[in-house]
Amino acid sequence: MNPFNPIAANRRVFLRNSASAVGVAALTSMLDRDVSADEVPRTHFTPKAKRIIYLFQSGGPAQQDLFDYKPLLNEKYGEELPASVRGEQRLTGMSVNQSSLPLAGSKFKFSQHGESGAWLSDLLPYHRDIADDVCFVKSMYTEAINHDPAITMFQTGSQIAGRPSLGSWLSYGLGSENEDLPAFIVLVSAGQGGQPLYSRLWGNGFLDSKYQGVQFRGGSDPVLYLSNPEGIPAARRRSQLDAINALNQHQFDKEFDPEIESRIAQYEMAYRMQTSVPEVSDFSDEPESTFQLYGDDARKPGTFAANCLLARRLAQRDVRFIQLYHQGWDQHSNLPKQLTEQAKETDQASAALVKDLKQLGLLDDTLVIWGGEFGRTSYTQGVLTADNYGRDHHPRCFTTWMAGGGVKPGITYGATDEFGYNVVENGVHVHDFNATIMHLMGIDHERLTYKYQGRRFRLTDVHGNVLNDILS
Repeated sequence: MNPFNPIAANRRVFLRNSASAVGVAALTSMLDRDVSADEVPRTHFTPKAKRIIYLFQSGGPAQQDLFDYKPLLNEKYGEELPASVRGEQRLTGMSVNQSSLPLAGSKFKFSQHGESGAWLSDLLPYHRDIADDVCFVKSMYTEAINHDPAITMFQTGSQIAGRPSLGSWLSYGLGSENEDLPAFIVLVSAGQGGQPLYSRLWGNGFLDSKYQGVQFRGGSDPVLYLSNPEGIPAARRRSQLDAINALNQHQFDKEFDPEIESRIAQYEMAYRMQTSVPEVSDFSDEPESTFQLYGDDARKPGTFAANCLLARRLAQRDVRFIQLYHQGWDQHSNLPKQLTEQAKETDQASAALVKDLKQLGLLDDTLVIWGGEFGRTSYTQGVLTADNYGRDHHPRCFTTWMAGGGVKPGITYGATDEFGYNVVENGVHVHDFNATIMHLMGIDHERLTYKYQGRRFRLTDVHGNVLNDILS
């Protein structure tokens, strides 16, 4: 796929206005076919997924208490983490000064479920129903040890802010299949504490602004400043928009700046969204069985459950990339109580989304992803008691899961050591994970690039290998 060049619009205008057809052909060849993503084939090969719903669990879920069963931690409860296990790995400033690093086994019971025999904590009773639909990746790892760079790494492929987000790259490469809704929509659970989230996580970076994520909020006005002010009829808004677009078009004809064209397109999209957004966010046409599936929280706009249901409705309307964020997984202390609350807020709706997509025939071409920015330590942060502990950040191993969209169901990929501290089988770096996501969408992650400040950038930088073993 050829990258979009910001001055390509100028070239196209020049070519369009050239008098000589022979000259046009020659110049077109010389200019290397440098055109926008909207003018070239959208995929490098047949995609397995048409859309993505990414359930990002911000804060770092404790894999030892949810998915990665480690009975040795219970057997050695309170014993020191062996120096040979930790090696030279760094600690955060929150536990580096601890005189002891005592192991903390999970307070939650684990059991196997489905024909696949997937291990799940009793914190996740609803996940049992989707055990055979999910691929658990238990060997994730990253370099970032603190939240901001770790989340930024997952979302943009770099720990340093400023790069385009995953959703923006996919929008740039694949475009939209719905003219009345953005290709990239973001939903953030309302009222959640924890590490902050910021719009740059779904930003377009150096890509055109039309590729940034659009945040929907709970309530009667999901998109800020979208509705007409009181007393302004639709006809007047249409007239105003036509006048603004005429001025922008006049400016574009003089400057050939592609950002002006994007501004015009965004005004038009906002106008169409005045109808499409209220329709998609109105759950009144959902049967009672839907709320039984997702839970009563799905009736409350802005909750994780309501956002999962909204994500399904957006997927039905062919929105390309739907990003959910749910904060609050940062349990440095009082983990048994806090993690129980987090699981209660997310377990039913996460499983319901997979089941709902499956019964609607959408799971085969919808990739669902669940996971956070890193994992948690096997030792406790702070004081360990008989029934309480906390866990610090741990980037060297953690668990995510994927379902649908061309991923093998009912498998576990990768493994950690008996202490749950290091990857010992099939390590999966963030770049490998993102390369696989793009592959499932029909994109070669090495070929979707964008030239900026003299260098060709891509989501996976100069790294990343597709996880072919988990592809169906």
